[in-house]
Amino acid sequence: MSNQQPNILFICSDQHQTMASGCYGHSEVHTPNIDRIAAAGVRFNHTYCQSPVCVPARGSIITGQYPHTHGARILQDALPADTRTIAHHFGQYGYQTAAIGKMHFVDETQKHGFDYRVELDSFRKTLTNSEWQELRRDQDGVGTMGRPSKLSSRYFQDTYYADETVRYLCEERYPDKPFILWSSYFMPHTPLVPMLEYFNLYNPKTLTLPKRSEHALESGFEGHLTRSKQRGWYDQTDDELRCALAGYYGNISQMDACVGKVLDTLYDLGLYQNTIIVYTSDHGEMAGGHRMWTKHNMYEQSVCVPLIVRLPDDRDAGTTQNHLIEHIDLYPTLAELCGLPVPKNIQGRSFAPLFCNETYEPREYVYSEYDFCHSVFTQDNCYVGKSPILMVRTNQWKLNYLSWGRSELFDLEKDPNEFTNVIDELENAWIVRELTEIAERMHSL
Repeated sequence: MSNQQPNILFICSDQHQTMASGCYGHSEVHTPNIDRIAAAGVRFNHTYCQSPVCVPARGSIITGQYPHTHGARILQDALPADTRTIAHHFGQYGYQTAAIGKMHFVDETQKHGFDYRVELDSFRKTLTNSEWQELRRDQDGVGTMGRPSKLSSRYFQDTYYADETVRYLCEERYPDKPFILWSSYFMPHTPLVPMLEYFNLYNPKTLTLPKRSEHALESGFEGHLTRSKQRGWYDQTDDELRCALAGYYGNISQMDACVGKVLDTLYDLGLYQNTIIVYTSDHGEMAGGHRMWTKHNMYEQSVCVPLIVRLPDDRDAGTTQNHLIEHIDLYPTLAELCGLPVPKNIQGRSFAPLFCNETYEPREYVYSEYDFCHSVFTQDNCYVGKSPILMVRTNQWKLNYLSWGRSELFDLEKDPNEFTNVIDELENAWIVRELTEIAERMHSL
């Protein structure tokens, strides 16, 4: 394979809410480097993860399959060792394959097709035992309260992952072969404890609060209300929420600075012109919306993800797309953009025609699923083992379907904030039936 084959730099953050970036219209969050990718690429406004939790979501990205197909359905599930991934596929066609940072394979002895691998244990070895304990003391127990760290950048794993990505580009890659490189970060995932310089970018007293209903979570699945109250989120005061947002936005800006270090290296090495750059996050973050934090639900803040794709010729630079896209669509899209055959056993569908002025048949809906995770949903694990929440979202409607509990239906045209569950309105019975049939069919694929 010639060295004219495009490289792929796939940048993945953890728990980045779609709207919390400058390029997505946020007036307060500082993301100059993510914005730089968007200025040269295409920003997708309606991209959805296949599960609003790390392990299954990341498994879906690299396999092109839904969680119930690839088998890693909850946080504790390791992606099966024999699962074929995008790294196997690209490696078969002569690509160098590398994954640096948080991939969340659970069993990190498995490389899943990535020939070059750097992960948390590698970072751990850069700190002494006393430094590791200092890091634990600095960040333990903070959760979603938000405050600045007392530590320097070398204590943060994302600094290490960015430095190792730079080192790979400069020293480890083979200059005569194309590469597909995952550069994967922990931030802006909780705890909300960024370095002081990034926390200080934000004044908690002036930050805009997310819209919150006075009756948040009362008309839908009762497990979300229980979880919010158990975690202390439901009664979070405005001042507490603003401080938490300063921590979350600081995490985003700190991660964005790591992205900038990698982008600068790509430019300096002359690799930029022949590299496809993808930026996304494994899932979103509620960030106080609906009086909740983290994920584990199907609200837009949790299940919608940022996605920016920049092609080597800056094709369609600075444009946006409003088509419904799923994370599993990335695998076949990247294969097609690189001139590789698309595997037949994956469930994603390529949106490469959008870049090539070719006919593209848009998705009529997107699908996501959530199996209840041990220890992190409710304290008593009373939902663990029950059938999952299945989401089907069209341009207008979203159904969050529970076969055993109260489902939720939102009219996103009339109610974009998802404040009013209209599942009981008789005139909506037809759409409930239609979307329920789709949800059950998708989960049986």
